[in-house]
Amino acid sequence: MASNDRVRVRGVTIHRPVIYGNTAWALTQEERDELPHPDHTHRWTVAVRSAASVPDSDTVGGADDLGYFIKRVAFKLHDTYPNPNRNVDKPPFEVSETGWGEFEVTIRIYFVQESGEKAITFYHHLKLHPWTAVGSGEPEIPTLENALKSGPVHSWQYDEIVFNDPFQSFLNILTAHPPTMLPKVKRRPVPFHTANPGSLEASKGGTPEFQQEMEKEEAERIEKALKQIVEDTHKWRNKLIEKENESNKLKKELEAAIQP
Repeated sequence: MASNDRVRVRGVTIHRPVIYGNTAWALTQEERDELPHPDHTHRWTVAVRSAASVPDSDTVGGADDLGYFIKRVAFKLHDTYPNPNRNVDKPPFEVSETGWGEFEVTIRIYFVQESGEKAITFYHHLKLHPWTAVGSGEPEIPTLENALKSGPVHSWQYDEIVFNDPFQSFLNILTAHPPTMLPKVKRRPVPFHTANPGSLEASKGGTPEFQQEMEKEEAERIEKALKQIVEDTHKWRNKLIEKENESNKLKKELEAAIQP
């Protein structure tokens, strides 16, 4: 490796969009009877994938092979699983299992040697149930029959892995593998359990897909939240000033009352 390849390119920032999460499928009674653990109700896959999806695919994300910059993904499952520490050293970076309960999965991503970067960690709550709302508004776990009719449950999080001042060799690798662009607009129906209740989308079902439109929506949500924070801060500051004035007034009245 040339010595200049180990020089960091100052002032350069480059990122790669990824998603992490899981898809879960309810098992039929026949499938459960064939398992070593008949009490397991679902089959699930937890994964780290590229954000873009292959058109007309039932897989969330995964259009790009991430092996050019990710060396290993370590998944820490619940301790009740045999060998709960699962290391995956080549794409697809995923683990499939069966189970009956939801739990937090620790996902640690290690990068290729050329990167010189430390590993990063994500945390994902494994989701098996859609938690549909009943008439009272309280969520409930659907029956096996309804779960089978509803199709798979999806729980995915979009993120961007950012590399600041990368080594020249690593920058060369990244620029040689540009990520597939996200579609500009929504091309797929939204799964019923992630859509707004009562909406047309909620009745369609489908496989989620990340798109550029989501970035705009997220920016709008952040802007709205920031405005609310500013308004709340202003409101509470005024209340604090009002209370301080009241306190000062009471102090003066007390001092006047105890004067000889």
